[in-house]
Amino acid sequence: MPRPLKWLSRMVTVLVVFGLILAGVGIWTVRTSFPQLGGELKVAGLTGKVTVYRDKTGIPHIYADSPNDLFIAQGYVHAQDRFFEMDFRRHVTAGRLSEIFGSATLPEDKVIRTMGWRKVAEEELPLLSEQTRLYLDAYAKGVNAWMGQNKGFAGKSLEYAILQFTAAGYEPEPWTPVDSIAWLKAMAWDLRSNMEDEIGRALAASKLPRGRVEQLWPGYPFDTRQPIVTRGSVTEHGFDQSKEPVKTVANTGTGSGTGTRLGTGTGTGTGTGTRLGTGTGTDTGTGTRLGTGTGTDTGTGTGTGTGTGRGTGTGTGTGTDTDTGTGTNASAETNTGVTVGALTRAAEAMRVAPSLMGDSEDGSGIGSNSWVVSGKHTTSGKPLLANDPHLSAGMPSVWYQTGLHCRTKSAKCPFDVTGFTFSGVPGVIIGHNDKISWGFTNLAPDVTDLYLERLRDDSFLFMGNWKPLVTRIETIKVAGHEPVELKVRETMHGPIISDVMSDVKDTLPGTAKIFNAEADAVALKWTALDPGSTVDAIFALDTAQDWQQFRAAASKFDVPAQNLIYADTEGNIGYQAPGKIPVRTRGDGTWPVPGWTGEYSWQSTIPFDDLPSVYNPPEGYIVTANNAVIDPERYPHMLTKDWSYGYRSQRILDRLQEALKKGKVDATTMSDVQQDTRNDFAPFLVPKLMDVKVAGPSGDARKLLDGWDYSQDAESGPAAYFNAVWRHLLIETFNDDLPENAWPGGGARWFEVVRVMLDRSDDAFWDDTRTSIKETRDDMLRRAMAAAYDELSARLGPDVKAWRWGDLHSLKLVNQSFGTSGIAPVEWLFNRGPFPVGGGKDAVNATSWDPQQDYTVTSLPSMRMIVDLADLDKSRWINLTGASGHAFHDNYWDQAPLWASGKTTPMLAREESIKKAAAHTLTLTP
Repeated sequence: MPRPLKWLSRMVTVLVVFGLILAGVGIWTVRTSFPQLGGELKVAGLTGKVTVYRDKTGIPHIYADSPNDLFIAQGYVHAQDRFFEMDFRRHVTAGRLSEIFGSATLPEDKVIRTMGWRKVAEEELPLLSEQTRLYLDAYAKGVNAWMGQNKGFAGKSLEYAILQFTAAGYEPEPWTPVDSIAWLKAMAWDLRSNMEDEIGRALAASKLPRGRVEQLWPGYPFDTRQPIVTRGSVTEHGFDQSKEPVKTVANTGTGSGTGTRLGTGTGTGTGTGTRLGTGTGTDTGTGTRLGTGTGTDTGTGTGTGTGTGRGTGTGTGTGTDTDTGTGTNASAETNTGVTVGALTRAAEAMRVAPSLMGDSEDGSGIGSNSWVVSGKHTTSGKPLLANDPHLSAGMPSVWYQTGLHCRTKSAKCPFDVTGFTFSGVPGVIIGHNDKISWGFTNLAPDVTDLYLERLRDDSFLFMGNWKPLVTRIETIKVAGHEPVELKVRETMHGPIISDVMSDVKDTLPGTAKIFNAEADAVALKWTALDPGSTVDAIFALDTAQDWQQFRAAASKFDVPAQNLIYADTEGNIGYQAPGKIPVRTRGDGTWPVPGWTGEYSWQSTIPFDDLPSVYNPPEGYIVTANNAVIDPERYPHMLTKDWSYGYRSQRILDRLQEALKKGKVDATTMSDVQQDTRNDFAPFLVPKLMDVKVAGPSGDARKLLDGWDYSQDAESGPAAYFNAVWRHLLIETFNDDLPENAWPGGGARWFEVVRVMLDRSDDAFWDDTRTSIKETRDDMLRRAMAAAYDELSARLGPDVKAWRWGDLHSLKLVNQSFGTSGIAPVEWLFNRGPFPVGGGKDAVNATSWDPQQDYTVTSLPSMRMIVDLADLDKSRWINLTGASGHAFHDNYWDQAPLWASGKTTPMLAREESIKKAAAHTLTLTP
């Protein structure tokens, strides 16, 4: 759920708005902004007629004779249904929320201005292709044509009527191409990979030794959770799925000298080596390691050994680390020397930044499922492709369904594409055209680094020299107040994000013992803060006709890097990893690193041709669900260390393989898998719960788990009790050991942490540090079961047989602006729900919730899509809410009940089918 915008409003707002509603005037205000869906309208800029067909759900299919007219019409239609959402988003991405919501949104604006999203978008525009700029211009013309026809607050939407009481005189400015580009920065921010993990490790280290911190971020379980790509390696020509890693290191041998160990095998030797890989190091001295000391490595990377080889291997050797006993800590392999205050400010800044697509609390709810099955396994003989991105539960949905069709497809007008769009951005983001289909899941490569900086006046330290900070003054207009000036400071690594939160509340005791080298600030280096070509990629994907053109489009998809799956009408399937992914000189991106040493720079990015790719794998299916892309044993580049742990992906694989044993699959099979609610961690925890001796009411509640199949349907009593136990187990086991900013959020990482701990009954984390006795695993399991019973009996009543997961786990659709105003009548206007739902965090049906709060859904499958490449008209889709952004419109939330019950609607593609299903036909003319 997006961070609530707690903007303040005078009580007169409540009285006036509520009075208008009661008087009936509000009905006129609401309905006057509803769009015209039929008949004829003139639209400036068009060169010919455009037809817009809408079905009963309000989804538009647009037909035009030129790309110019097509994108003018798309801009116009987006504005008809979602203009306030578009206007709100551009204020977010420009750091201008305070212009309309007042001083309460200054923290959000300061964070965005510091990162400079709009500034980067402005730099990006001239670098895009001429064709892309023309499409952006046409789209902006369409939005502005609608604005010209709908002047005054009542003509735009209900939100503007309410804004007259808090930002009197506010009038939206014309739309520009930069407004569209900047939205992709918000998309990249919400899908930014492991930044929270990086800072979480450092904050946890303020209370725990390094070993216990790393226990909370275990390695990916490649032995039990299959990665996306299971074959191939990088050759001199790039990634080749038919080549296995070359094993050239001798099995045994001795020698001396400098050895570069990149192969597979075992080598022993002595000599001098530079340790750049992961491993265990034993150092002498205190402070940071920059001088002499003795180190022993076991792991991957560059170290001493025998021979030279490519790939990744294991080996041991003795050598000398270039470390000193005293001085500045320059290694990401030890606790970084930073004040907790700077890290805490950075963490607060990241939580303050608006999250328009993702789970802003810890990022762990951000994910997606996508998979594709080839025709050899389907009843139709052609591929099926499924996708459901997991994003925030917002109102309206982040997605907008659209069809964009050239009446006569040609080189000059190449569009015939249907799918999910972002209001404010031209083109289709996920969907299919007449030849291919594609889907996304977040690849989540490590594209951010936090640099600890030493500052003096307006300078920063770098390699012994003081360099001038780059500074600028941002002026933020504030409704009802004087403008606020913000001084933004940047080092060579990026903007200093710890500047935007000056109040340090979470500085923890004992930090001086852990962090022995002080830092003054934290700077952010992030690939999205460099201009890129992702907008070019959107139109290239929309018009790609085969695998080669699809890969060419993927090569332009800089950020946020996504796992791209592919299928075409010829029967081919594929996978491509895209993105601008850094190659680091040193370090693996898991910890904040010293910026002043110069050792942790980014050298380059991984060449696109080296990124993992698979085409028509022999098994006939590809599954991606934010799991590891490829085993580092076969891949030389580091993508990230912080994958999701493969619970969803393995469950999808298991379901597919079970289905294929019975025969061929169809779209219904794909939909059933999307709705799978099984908790794949429960088989590890439930047996331990059943073995513990308990008495009293919690023993009666535990009987619910006896024979449970681990599904988490809304009607499930066992799921209600199990998730309550899980919630209290996390809180009771870890909250006492960790600072609040690092408390567990549940999900796959915590599944994996506790799975390992369950076999260690005396693990230190089981002990409650707040008591005088030493607790063990069984003590905490017993405590969690009792606390779960107490909570559920208070909330749902003492009859355990009447408990239902959906009574706890509900979805409320909250408007991203006025839905969190704190004013009940205003929230009533815009919010909908609650809906009881099944699923859970890191189930395939991933309806996430925050155990530190309650069981309310925070992120979820924001849409669902199944594309049938045998007959595109048989494809299915559903959006979370509806096409309209106008409260009380028939299409404001009409898809929500269908979504909650697991249903979908036809995703029509052929013109004759679209015409037949049309409930409204609108003609736009020059």
